[in-house]
Amino acid sequence: MRLEDLTVIKPAPTPGDTSWFTHDRFGMFIHWGLYALGARHEWLKNYERIPTEIYDEKYFRHFDPDLYDPALWADAAKDAGMKYFIITTKHHEGFCLWDSAYTDYKATNTPYGKDILTPMVEAFRSRGLRTGFYHSLLDWHHPDYTVDHCHPMRDNEEYIAGDKDRVLSRYVEYLHNQTEELLTRYDPVDIIWFDFSVGPGGRFAGKGKEVWRSEELIEKIRKINPKIMIDDRLQIDQDVKTPEQYMPDGWYKVNGVPVVWEGCHTFSGSWGYYRDEQSWKSVDQLLKMLIDSVSMGGNLLLNVGPTGRGEFDERAYDRLRGIGKWMKRHSRSIYGCTQAPLEFECPRDCRYTYNPDTKRLYLHMYSWPFGKIRLTGEVAEHVEYIQILSDASEMRFSYNPENKTVDIPLPIYKPLGADIPVLEIYLK
Repeated sequence: MRLEDLTVIKPAPTPGDTSWFTHDRFGMFIHWGLYALGARHEWLKNYERIPTEIYDEKYFRHFDPDLYDPALWADAAKDAGMKYFIITTKHHEGFCLWDSAYTDYKATNTPYGKDILTPMVEAFRSRGLRTGFYHSLLDWHHPDYTVDHCHPMRDNEEYIAGDKDRVLSRYVEYLHNQTEELLTRYDPVDIIWFDFSVGPGGRFAGKGKEVWRSEELIEKIRKINPKIMIDDRLQIDQDVKTPEQYMPDGWYKVNGVPVVWEGCHTFSGSWGYYRDEQSWKSVDQLLKMLIDSVSMGGNLLLNVGPTGRGEFDERAYDRLRGIGKWMKRHSRSIYGCTQAPLEFECPRDCRYTYNPDTKRLYLHMYSWPFGKIRLTGEVAEHVEYIQILSDASEMRFSYNPENKTVDIPLPIYKPLGADIPVLEIYLK
């Protein structure tokens, strides 16, 4: 079979511009808000049923990230090989990082007294990273946001009784206004990442696309920026599907059709800063998550939760440095790459990625086999040249036309500085 006749999957077309996104593959998620002071999960207001007045007395009155330096964050992301970032402009607690005209519940009214978002956007953009905004559909602080089964006051009968005086449509108007404010003030924004519709829950009515006026909101967003990417959490599929905290078994599909997708994951178990959390993934695990995602045609969005003083956790820096060390020599197997042609059988304990523009195949070796590695089937017919990606050193191979195999002799030890070695295979 000719190389150009092989089956290379392409995702379904999207309303926004996803061309850069499916090339860049790797981004940084940042979850930051008042919950960083609690340092025990971004949903602590929910989990601990904390009333707003107590939550604000503790955290809004004491929010002063005096060590905040977005240039350091942007450098860490760039050095790790990330190409875009998405920041929580407002999480479920309702606290806003920018100087919004529609609320007093914002960073400029805390002891810190300054806009957090603007210098962050400037820092990341100046280093060549694209901009994304996470914006919560939920808002546990807004006076017109009614109780649902995710609300911190869902067990408080007195608070629930007050729903008769709340006008949810006023909150939805606030949601629309703030979205437009963000997208016009920081235009052009590359991604808007909403989170999330609340389904039916017991005694409480759900909040879905009709309540959010999702179609109208999308139309407003597209009018401001036709190229912007919109996620799937307005309950209307747009540009990208967002599986959270799990790895799909293959290319993510909707009704059997492959789509643009991005897995969002944490270093540990929570999104916000959690001081005592010990479930941190290793650099090896994180790199394999990135490789696995690209090998199935997807992106990886990896989250950092800064501290209350405005710093990245040292454990996050450690992982980012480890990822960056590998990406320095192996990013060619990530950027511009996607799932390999379906006819190619991947060796055991390995993953393929493929660059359809350069016609190069990348073999990521999760374990280093003894003696040799063998390529079988259709892929063997197309091998022209092989090198170790980390140092461009040639790997000699032999082709057996009778059984359609390529044998690549291996040294006893894997290459130094390549914890996950990659073979770059030039195809013909």
